Amino acid sequence: MMLYDAEVQKVLDKIKESNAKTVCIQLPDGMKPYAKEIEEKIREETGARVLIWLGSNFGACDIPLGLNKMGVDLLVSWGHNIFHKKMEGW
Repeated sequence: MMLYDAEVQKVLDKIKESNAKTVCIQLPDGMKPYAKEIEEKIREETGARVLIWLGSNFGACDIPLGLNKMGVDLLVSWGHNIFHKKMEGW
């Protein structure tokens, strides 16, 4: 059971709204123990393929490179501020 309010419903809504088929989730270290729980919820509710980024997450400036080569439609990066960026052209 998660101790955080990860606002997963907002993520589910965004995945459905954007019709994303492959989603990458990027979590800060304190939330990484909940990655599997979040992944399962996303997969069950949306049918999307979920990749869990296990590298660093130091904020909006630390976006994983090469996601477009892996076919990622949507990156969900948990942090302290809202950051929206289309994956096109990466």
